[in-house]
Amino acid sequence: MLKSWQPFEWIVALRFLREGRLQTLFIMTGVAIGVGVIVFMSALLAGLQGNFIRRVLSAQAHIQLLPPQQHTRELRGERELGPEGQPGAVVGAIVQPPLQRLKSIDQWQAVARQVQAMPGVRVVSPQVSGSALVLRGSASRAVSLTGIEPALYYRIVDLGDKLLRGSAQLGSGDILIGSELAADLGLDVGDKLRLSTSNAANPGAAPSLSTFKIAGIFDLGNKGANERSTYVPLRTAQSLLGLPGGVSSLDVTVEDVYAAERMAQRIAAETGVQADSWIKASAQFFSAISAQSTANTAIRFFVGLSVAFGIASVLVVVVVQKSREIGILRAMGISRGQILRVFLLQGGLLALGGALIGCAIGAAALLAWQRFARNADGTPLFALSLDPQLFALALLLASITGLLSAFAPALRAARLDPVVAIRG
Repeated sequence: MLKSWQPFEWIVALRFLREGRLQTLFIMTGVAIGVGVIVFMSALLAGLQGNFIRRVLSAQAHIQLLPPQQHTRELRGERELGPEGQPGAVVGAIVQPPLQRLKSIDQWQAVARQVQAMPGVRVVSPQVSGSALVLRGSASRAVSLTGIEPALYYRIVDLGDKLLRGSAQLGSGDILIGSELAADLGLDVGDKLRLSTSNAANPGAAPSLSTFKIAGIFDLGNKGANERSTYVPLRTAQSLLGLPGGVSSLDVTVEDVYAAERMAQRIAAETGVQADSWIKASAQFFSAISAQSTANTAIRFFVGLSVAFGIASVLVVVVVQKSREIGILRAMGISRGQILRVFLLQGGLLALGGALIGCAIGAAALLAWQRFARNADGTPLFALSLDPQLFALALLLASITGLLSAFAPALRAARLDPVVAIRG
């Protein structure tokens, strides 16, 4: 009888694996390929999604808070005469959507403080935006004028990182413009331009003209945005657009970009303002991201399933081949629990060994991708990170899969009748 302190299960499990070297090699190779594919695909998809989201959200907030919209109202109609000349139902009513004028968020400072105090919120930045005309000699261009607090807004959209020339610092008479607008009007840093705006509070008033000095020229990575976007200090925009002390929106960034819609619904419920998340505004893009995640999950599931069946099939063969040895061990007094653990150990060791090799294969494939997959200018297509958590999770899941797939063969081995096994 073996002493209790000796690792009997480990000795027998390793001996069975050594005796079936070819089977062990094939199944570990299969596990390694499966885990390598899972690691490579997961890291690649995470990098791709992160790159997409950075590109989409690098020039916009996660959530935008707006004043509540005015609702449609009934303007006029004719009322039918009821019995005995009494007024009846209104027919032929003309319903017209109200004109959505530029207006400020009511008590926006209190709303900003309330939102900033919510868990998961990073930055709340006020802004005023409206339409304007840029005048340069006889040429004019319609632009979107945005007034910002640079210290807050640059934590949402890093204009300093997107500058081609000049400085992101904004004085009272400074303006930032896009590269396409600058090229179209022949403007450069230090040049003067005139800005024509209408007063939102008094639409009938004559447009006001202001002169600005170009402090910087930026590139947002989008031709249309570079043609239309201009930035001035918040107080300047408030004066130009007729919203003294007010803001037309509050930009919000959150910790978890995928939770932006839930956070927007919570903000709307607690503050009463309209809250639009990037998920709602870019619904088709978010659907594409979700479809990619679903496809990657399906690939990982079926690869893991094939690995599990491979391990189970090998261990079933081992049970058949080692029936006589198992019967002898049972006749010597080895318990069913010990036999069960022998085959569970084999499944776990096969999966763990294959997963270690697979992680190395996945890491090598990721490094090769970073080395050879390049843009035309030689820069990487997108950033990839060798996340230790991904490799640890792959090892853990592979080991669990090996144990689960080994359970049925192990149970069959433990239930073998010693007499029948020896005679067989």
